[in-house]
Amino acid sequence: MKKTILITGATDGIGLLTARGLALAGHLVLLHGRNADKLKAARQSVAGNTETYLAEMSIIADVNRMADEILGRHERIDVIINNAGVYKTSSPLTGEGLDTRFVVNTIAPYVLTQRLMPVLASDSRVVNLSSAAQAPVDLSALRGERRIADMDAYAQSKLGLTIWTRELARRQPGGPVFVAVNPGSLLATKMVRDGFGTEGNDLSIGADILTRAALSDEFADATGKYFDNDSGHFANPERSALDASRSKDVMGVIEEVAASAA
Repeated sequence: MKKTILITGATDGIGLLTARGLALAGHLVLLHGRNADKLKAARQSVAGNTETYLAEMSIIADVNRMADEILGRHERIDVIINNAGVYKTSSPLTGEGLDTRFVVNTIAPYVLTQRLMPVLASDSRVVNLSSAAQAPVDLSALRGERRIADMDAYAQSKLGLTIWTRELARRQPGGPVFVAVNPGSLLATKMVRDGFGTEGNDLSIGADILTRAALSDEFADATGKYFDNDSGHFANPERSALDASRSKDVMGVIEEVAASAA
């Protein structure tokens, strides 16, 4: 059955490779990017049925505008793959003074997913790209009240993403499926090249697991779970994500920041 699948950060790396495979399989793929030229090139390189959506994920108003565009064109989304992410950046702070890593990696996908909830069915899936790099979330850093190092911000933002994955699954046990996935460490993405100075591992490792998470029966009952593709199985996230009280605190700040940045 043909599905409608939204992939953020689809102009290069894992997102683009995943889009190519899903479009080739006959699905309608909604490609998101933040650069118009790259988005046009991505669409040309994806053989199949596609649509494009331009938005800067560090600007929540842009995320909301994109959500409006999607809602205006679609009555159902089968899969959201929240792939867009940032590690090192020349603009570590947003115009609102928030850490760009927290906004792009945690807040923006939360806002986008919440806005698109009306068109997600009980058997739809939200696949969130987490990471093996996870660290307890500093609530003051999440609020933008203090600066932290690049890797700390990245690791904390990915745990924040994993925490809201688990929380939305808890709140909505009837679906859709919410799952966090570490696609594999040090894959050959621009982020890895720029951040770690290495060419990285085969991108297909990440694209394959995202496709499985989006479509396979293996993930049909995986709501609230974290899949570690380095080990090849479901695993526990960093232990603070398993602390209900701590997760509640993190969720409170995510919702607070999302509302204030809109």
